[in-house]
Amino acid sequence: MSNVISGMSMSLDGFVTGPGDTRANPLGLGGERLHRWLCDMTESDEQVLGDMVRNVGAVVMGRHSYDVCEGEGGWGDGGPVGKVPCFVLTHRPPDPGDVAAPDVFTFVADGIEAAVRQAKAAAGALDVGVHGASVARQALNAGLLDEIHTTLVPVLLGSGKRLFDGVDGPVELRRTWSVQSADVTHLRFVVLR
Repeated sequence: MSNVISGMSMSLDGFVTGPGDTRANPLGLGGERLHRWLCDMTESDEQVLGDMVRNVGAVVMGRHSYDVCEGEGGWGDGGPVGKVPCFVLTHRPPDPGDVAAPDVFTFVADGIEAAVRQAKAAAGALDVGVHGASVARQALNAGLLDEIHTTLVPVLLGSGKRLFDGVDGPVELRRTWSVQSADVTHLRFVVLR
């Protein structure tokens, strides 16, 4: 059975983007610091990233993430982990002719439960990755998120999009492992129900 897992780099003060994230600047002002570790990975970083990508069979993401990252100049002909099926949670699906990779992206307008259900069916025994802060919060609040993987980056962004704003708490977590690398700390938590 697949797990539903949110995996994101996060600043020490809880932000997953800097302020003003747009198509031209998808990580917002200063947000590129959150992903600098991807350009200079240690062996442990490579293992963490490789394990995550290998185990993802489908992705649930929000429309904002799709808009700032998909298509020409973005991911191109795939999603956040290549040609893995992506289910985009939205209130406004685009015209089918405007989708750069219709074999990858499916637009779901009837809520987080429907998006996760479709992603699980597509993923089979592999995991469902959750991409984007808003979708992670929705999945967590709906009781659908099984794990939170975060790469904690030693920077204080001060503003931007926080991962956990709007979470219906308290939410109990159990840390299952942590890996310290040269610049970041990778943490995994199971959501306790």
